[in-house]
Amino acid sequence: MKRFHVHMHVDDLAKNIAFYSQLFGAEPTRVESDYAKWMLDEPRLNFAISTRGNKLGLDHLGFQVDEAEELAELKARADSADMALLDEGTTTCCYARSDKHWITDPQGIAWEHFHSLENIPVFNEAAQSAPKASACCTPAAAAATNVSSCCASQPKLPTPSLAAEAI
Repeated sequence: MKRFHVHMHVDDLAKNIAFYSQLFGAEPTRVESDYAKWMLDEPRLNFAISTRGNKLGLDHLGFQVDEAEELAELKARADSADMALLDEGTTTCCYARSDKHWITDPQGIAWEHFHSLENIPVFNEAAQSAPKASACCTPAAAAATNVSSCCASQPKLPTPSLAAEAI
């Protein structure tokens, strides 16, 4: 079953945890010094906020799936629609190990499709000394810096405007 995912950059984690906890009528399921996540069942939503990133607001959207077959289906849809796709395979980010891939919509908004495999105790396992340039391995962030905070070895992607033209 799919769960909609939203990741936002915030400037004050405590203030935003209080706001979204009130909005959702629930406390976060995970809180770290730079990150909080709500796993809501009604509506099915994985909503994450973090202080990682240099631009406040929306970082990326996506779908979290429960089974590898669902992830393969989303990847097949992206492939058949001729969308530019970044397949990360198994990677770590946002205190989790996941299988994931990314697509970019015509507006340049990154969409993450992922299947979480397990929780991990760190934001990511790649280059712990890397700057907090992005919340995760969003294609736009990787393109802008050529190095993402959680996937240091990712290839350089087109800028969002070019990615939109390629789709």
